[in-house]
Amino acid sequence: MSRDPETDVPGETPLLGTLPEQLRAELIAFRRDVHMHPELGFQEFRTTAALKTRLEAAGLRPRVLPGGTGLTCDIGTWDGVRPMLAIRADIDALPIPDTKTDVPYRSTVPDRAHACGHDVHTTCALGAALVLADLDRQGLLPNAVRVVFQPAEEVLPGGAVDAVEAGVLDGVGRIIAVHCDPRVDAGRIGLRTGAITSACDRLEVTLAGPGGHTARPHLTTDLVTAAARVATDAPAVLARRIDARAGLALTWGRIECGHAPNVIPQHAELGGTVRCLDLAAWREAPDQVYAAIDEVATLHGAKCQIEYVRGVPPVVNDPGVTELLHDAMTERCGAYAVEDTEQSLGGEDFSWYLEHVPGAMARLGVRRPGDPAKHDLHRGDFDVDESAIKVGVELFTAAALLDGRRAS
Repeated sequence: MSRDPETDVPGETPLLGTLPEQLRAELIAFRRDVHMHPELGFQEFRTTAALKTRLEAAGLRPRVLPGGTGLTCDIGTWDGVRPMLAIRADIDALPIPDTKTDVPYRSTVPDRAHACGHDVHTTCALGAALVLADLDRQGLLPNAVRVVFQPAEEVLPGGAVDAVEAGVLDGVGRIIAVHCDPRVDAGRIGLRTGAITSACDRLEVTLAGPGGHTARPHLTTDLVTAAARVATDAPAVLARRIDARAGLALTWGRIECGHAPNVIPQHAELGGTVRCLDLAAWREAPDQVYAAIDEVATLHGAKCQIEYVRGVPPVVNDPGVTELLHDAMTERCGAYAVEDTEQSLGGEDFSWYLEHVPGAMARLGVRRPGDPAKHDLHRGDFDVDESAIKVGVELFTAAALLDGRRAS
């Protein structure tokens, strides 16, 4: 993916002119409204209603998903032969407080915030739907396009599972998405062929023993020591049983054990995540994790119960669909607007769609150019340079037009 600021000149995508100022302003206002009213997974009724109202005003016929939140909308008439391109956006927020103090559109809902950029993803997909609908009315849309506004991306194993079961991929041949990246400047996207995110599963471990007095640990199961050993030794065991190149990491986020300094408890709990860079290793992870934890717990005399919650596999970008995004962005903005990106250890349920059809996710730059600060997702102060919305709309729209031309 070449980048040469001296020679790469922004181009003009055929059929796609400059995004009208009125639409840009409307989309920014829409994003801010969604940002002010964040909703958790499978509770996105207000967001769903707002999307449905706007799409219907554009003459489209959106369909709400069976769970009552999320919706799909086809632009153009599918001929039943050429597979459609799907554009996916996620609409849910996070259960954390919005700590921004210098913007008028901060969250109005206590302990809820769009701290992962889903409001931006949603707005970009809405904007693309409106532009494509206008082109379709002019007879300029080369193939039908489906837009999917998916609920509950933040809820394991993800709302994508329910969306697929509801048939959102029927007639779809390829699917694309973006994810905000605060490490990439607004005006640019990051692309990678192959795995771009990691698998993420959740783990809950319960240890039990008879309890006792700290004066006589030899007469009982020293459950605090057992919990500590599981916490430290199980990851070490896994590191020697799984190829290091798979990047599997068991990391604990919670340990609870005991209430008094002179009492050996009867109960201990550990909670954490299992992340993995490699798809094949992720498929084997549950058996390996069960075995490692059980062996350590048994060695220390603790009874063990393990709840392993399957989360999401890695998002593995298809080479052809990644090329589509690259070519669309290059055609629209010049090759300098595309940069390489690394694989993230974060999880994304977009991967479930890729179990059925090829697709690719791009990282949408949202950092204000020249900003030296290091920002991250899932923080209460997360915000974006809103010029990224225009870039996301044009990327989705240019990709849909290019894909349609190639399919004709």
